[in-house]
Amino acid sequence: MNKKKSILQGNVLYTIIAIIIGFVIGAIFLVIAGISPAVAYGKLISSVFSKPKYLVYTLVYAAPIILTGLSVAFSFRTGVFNIGAEGQFVVGSIAATLVGVLVELPAVIHVPLCILAAMAAGAFWSFICGLMKVKKGIHEVLSFIMFNWIAFYFSNFVVNLKSIKVEGGEASRNLADSARILFPAEWIAKIKCPDANWGIVIAVVMAMAIWIIIEKTTLGYRLKAVGFNKHSAEYAGIDANKSILTALCISGALAGLGGAVQIMGQSGRLVQFAGQEGYGFEGISVALIGSSNPIGCIFAGLFYGAMKFGGSKLNIVQVPSQIISIIMGCVIIFIAISHIFKYLLLKLTDKKEA
Repeated sequence: MNKKKSILQGNVLYTIIAIIIGFVIGAIFLVIAGISPAVAYGKLISSVFSKPKYLVYTLVYAAPIILTGLSVAFSFRTGVFNIGAEGQFVVGSIAATLVGVLVELPAVIHVPLCILAAMAAGAFWSFICGLMKVKKGIHEVLSFIMFNWIAFYFSNFVVNLKSIKVEGGEASRNLADSARILFPAEWIAKIKCPDANWGIVIAVVMAMAIWIIIEKTTLGYRLKAVGFNKHSAEYAGIDANKSILTALCISGALAGLGGAVQIMGQSGRLVQFAGQEGYGFEGISVALIGSSNPIGCIFAGLFYGAMKFGGSKLNIVQVPSQIISIIMGCVIIFIAISHIFKYLLLKLTDKKEA
């Protein structure tokens, strides 16, 4: 019974339940719209698993979302709510684009320089909001939302600078080949996915690194202590404000890295936005599905990437791709209220034992 209780107290069970409920509710909406759920979900599955290149595209879609998910998850674990991953993602992509377009270097130097520039930009963007929090008491949610929009319009300003804008278009010039993280040409020819890149490797390595930082280092212990109880941490001699700034800088750097992976991998250039791209907000979903665990974010990001790529193919069978948003929204809602299911199931177990 103790083993059964430990399963009920964990998060994995409720995440699986939430995903199942999301698909059931999605099926109900499809039936109401006069669409066969079997046809829709069959296409969704085949769009991901029927060909090797589809699996690779899933990884391409998942990589930046895993990184923004890590960004949000890290902040959650350390007691702050980084709703500004979207803005940090954008400034990271700006920094990577500027270095990738304006600088000429060998790939062995150019790629790391673009990545470092993006991480520094994301960290700085997050640091400003953190500084306002610890110095002036401005809540990070408010400042992050405002900074998301500043980043959005700043990106559109940068795209239109003469020094990087492509002639006759609303985008930057393409990044130099030495700044791209695409797979070798012979690999791309074999898998038939021109966007295949090293982003997923970077995302997995970063997830493992963040797990080690959180679980195995003194820094992680201090950050988690502040997240659990700021006042108790201060009483124990931990500088809470410094810890908050450190956590937000690391969180921002991860989101900025997500922007670099997207630009240096799939996109290849910075495009003028018509609206928020949503990578940062998708990261919140990934963090929730992954229970704010860095390793969980890998699997949650892969799931989200599969849904995102597979959903883009639903129009082929006359199924609106918006059904994916409905499913994911339902999944997030049920994960958010999973503590209710946990309480009810534990109560039921206790009654049976009695």
